[in-house]
Amino acid sequence: MELYHFSEEPNIEVFRPRPAPAFPHLPPVVFALDRERSPHYFFPRDCPRVIYWKADWTTEEDAKAFLANTVAEKVVVVESGWLDRIRETKLYMYTFAGDSFEMMDGSAGYYVSRETVVPVKVELVGDLLGKLLAAKLDVRFTSSLHPIRESVIASTIDFSIIRFRNAAKA
Repeated sequence: MELYHFSEEPNIEVFRPRPAPAFPHLPPVVFALDRERSPHYFFPRDCPRVIYWKADWTTEEDAKAFLANTVAEKVVVVESGWLDRIRETKLYMYTFAGDSFEMMDGSAGYYVSRETVVPVKVELVGDLLGKLLAAKLDVRFTSSLHPIRESVIASTIDFSIIRFRNAAKA
């Protein structure tokens, strides 16, 4: 199984376990993602975003409310102020052999390793917006993520909220 890590750094030779501020209960780890969730990270590292999709437990009412007028399986919402940075960012995808990793969060697609990991390859992602659209995601821009975040959290829709601490103030 291949797993992935995304970075704006082009030449990381070794990934060493380190503390994760967002997960203070974890020992130092190396994070990676599965292929399905990789498009969640086709963004500058600090870009706040809300990603949501229908889960087995999502009510029909919520599915209609959140996924109306789209055939996409997932929707990514980003603040408009990040558009230029998304266009300009050079992002690199590091590929790992999944041997030392274990799943931490199936919904988010997070895997962790407590061991030092050497990537098997690194490649430039390229046009981030183009890659997102090729992944068949709806990409939506908004002036503020706060309303969609609150709606998603209060619903039965599945979601991932990334780097929200960097969202514009409500």
